[in-house]
Amino acid sequence: MESSFLSKAVWLCGVALPALVPGFTGAHAQSASGAALQPSAHHAAKSPSSRHAAQSRAASLSAAPEEVSVSGVAAPGESVLSPSTRVHSTTQVTVFSGAQLLATGQTNVMSALAQASAAITAPPQPGVGNNAFVQTMQLRGQSADDTLILINGHRRHIGANFNANAGPNWGTEPADISLIPISAIDHVEVITEGVTALYGQDALAGAVNIVLKQNTHGGSINFQNSGYYAGDGQALNGYADWGTALGKSGGYLDLAAQVVHQLPTNRTADYVGQFYPVGDPRNETASRDVQRILGIPKSTMETLSENMSVPLAGNISLYSTSTFGHRRVHVAETYRSAANSLTDVTLWPNGAIPYISMDQYDFETDNGIKAHKFGFAWDAYVNYGRDDQAYSTIHSNNLSLGSADQRDFYDGKAITSQFSTGLRGSRLFHTSLLPRPIALRFGAEYRRDTFQMTEGEEASWIGLGAMDHGGNNPSAVTNRGRDVYDGNVDLDFFLTRKWEWTMGGRAVSYAHLATVETGSIGTRYNFNRNWAIRASVNTGYRPPTLGQTYYFYNAPFPTYAVDQLPNSSPAAKALGAGNIKGEYSRNYSIGLDATPVENWHVTGNLYYIAINDRLASTTTLGGPSVASILAAAGLQNVTYASYYTNPVNTQTYGGDINTDYTLHTTRAGTFRFAFTFNYSDNEIRSYNKTPEVLANLHLTTFNKYAEQILLHAAPKNRESLSVNWNYGKWSFFVQEQRFGSTLFLASPTSPAVTVNPAFLTNLEVDYKILPRWSVAVGANNVGNKYPTRIPKSVIAPLFGAYNYSFYSPFGFNGGMYYVKTNFNF
Repeated sequence: MESSFLSKAVWLCGVALPALVPGFTGAHAQSASGAALQPSAHHAAKSPSSRHAAQSRAASLSAAPEEVSVSGVAAPGESVLSPSTRVHSTTQVTVFSGAQLLATGQTNVMSALAQASAAITAPPQPGVGNNAFVQTMQLRGQSADDTLILINGHRRHIGANFNANAGPNWGTEPADISLIPISAIDHVEVITEGVTALYGQDALAGAVNIVLKQNTHGGSINFQNSGYYAGDGQALNGYADWGTALGKSGGYLDLAAQVVHQLPTNRTADYVGQFYPVGDPRNETASRDVQRILGIPKSTMETLSENMSVPLAGNISLYSTSTFGHRRVHVAETYRSAANSLTDVTLWPNGAIPYISMDQYDFETDNGIKAHKFGFAWDAYVNYGRDDQAYSTIHSNNLSLGSADQRDFYDGKAITSQFSTGLRGSRLFHTSLLPRPIALRFGAEYRRDTFQMTEGEEASWIGLGAMDHGGNNPSAVTNRGRDVYDGNVDLDFFLTRKWEWTMGGRAVSYAHLATVETGSIGTRYNFNRNWAIRASVNTGYRPPTLGQTYYFYNAPFPTYAVDQLPNSSPAAKALGAGNIKGEYSRNYSIGLDATPVENWHVTGNLYYIAINDRLASTTTLGGPSVASILAAAGLQNVTYASYYTNPVNTQTYGGDINTDYTLHTTRAGTFRFAFTFNYSDNEIRSYNKTPEVLANLHLTTFNKYAEQILLHAAPKNRESLSVNWNYGKWSFFVQEQRFGSTLFLASPTSPAVTVNPAFLTNLEVDYKILPRWSVAVGANNVGNKYPTRIPKSVIAPLFGAYNYSFYSPFGFNGGMYYVKTNFNF
């Protein structure tokens, strides 16, 4: 595989150095005593306003903005011993404390981040069908797979849910951070740069590092009840954490748990069509309020976490970080009337609403030893993560079973896992040639990724299959693995007292896919204590997930079937599928960090992201010729098919601003004003060549429908303005959010509908009854704003199901209220 001159130069420069150097923190901030902190105070000040008094270490950092400086001074330390990512002064990083995330009123960290950061979009329901099982997140308008997720600085495993339906997460298989108890989180670092060379492959848009609490005493118990103005969607949320010291030398054990039970909502339009065969008089009197597909699904989620460190002999400590999550979700599908040819009227004389159900078990454990030996700081670790999702179709039928027909079906499983083991080191190198020490970090890692699909019960897939969602047939069964070898080296040095440079290189070998080198160069100039500019150039790479390569799904209908084909299958090859490739990226950014006056902080960035060989599903290919090709490849009665490939090359122009000002008064308390803005304009630069077999059939791999979903399903711009007022025992918060316009496409044959920009207001009032006990009431979307209503002419061919865009960035359920209480001990 080819790589840029930049990435090769950076990599070769790194490995040619004669020595690797001792304990390094890059640009981590320090406390007054000189001890290295996880997030820098400077970056904490750039995050949105907290609505509560400081409850954690991260909250206390963000509560002292007057002590912040933008000067990027490398602080000697041992970054591989810290759970935080390296907060490079040449890289844009925003830190959100756990208290800030809890104050949003959201029940999971993904929704909380989306409310706190204008750079993140995470639709509450990102699609229909199995897309509704797991919420996904986009950073700077890029694919959900283009953000690297880290827990305490180590890569998190991806989820098993392949989002096969259209929407902003179409064809993605990202990590799921919603399965981490929100009470476990100390702070979250959002790195908005293409930083695959610095942090790991997949970080084309950036990275998110979730740092868990390390408390040695105390904890909290919290309860929240919420619901929507419409009277549905009630939710109960309970979460707690507890920390204790282990030994007398800095050891700790922090445990956390969360349970969320969410009842469904329904915003579906009335059914349009015949309930019963033509002429049946019941058609005139039947209620048309029978659809349930457009709504938040019913779900129950239980999560646990532990974060532990035990000091051993000398400068050695043993650590362990584990998370466990269980989630059960029931997603409503398209209503099937008695007049529908797939409905078994002996089971469902009045029609049926099928549901697809997911029963998910997710587990990850990261264990290792951190030490300072031989002049180096070391982190040796072993990590294993697994996501096991079992699917069912319920309230359905399979007409092919005749008198043996049943209502509920087991559809099989999708399972992903990741095993990784590695060694990281860091050290400072002192030289008289430069004004500050050279800091260098290095590491090597082996990973084993797997993807597995198991067979559903025969009744779920035989013949016509279960109505609405057939199970995994024998052709879908697969068990695939991939070995990955990863090595990296990073430098941080100052040419002058004010001029900093960072350089990074990473080489990764993927079995049977590619060996890729990526590189990064960044610089920052500090004019004085209050003003600095920075710039960076990064190359990046993201391989296709194993799910994107091997996922297979068959959707049978009375006279035809639609298949999602594995890229490597004979059928996909017959339709022109070449070897699937990874995405290559180039990322350029320039930014400003400033403190114009005391307590006022401003950061701004302009960026450009170019991605070659963008991973995406083909459009649905169909017609008699396609059916003949598929039949010759062994797929009978399949009229339509698609597969995952690299159809286009894209580019993104963007910019963001983050600013906050804290006003301290003697009588009226403290006010904090914050504003955040992000703009991301995605475009298609060029199209890759259409396979000859498709060109001969006058078909294209990527039609207008697919283009518009890719480019316009997420808003180009997001803005947020907030004010936080703390006065004695009271805390008041108001936030005004704006979401830019999007396009909604109900189906490939439906016209696009522009969903207009929307303003949402969020409020919360908190009162501290006792020093350790507080209560709060609040509402998100106070004005009960809904997305643009979809015209009836557009949704009529789809039985009138969709009143609103099902992937609206702020949802489609209207206003939500909540009450909560918090007790600290």
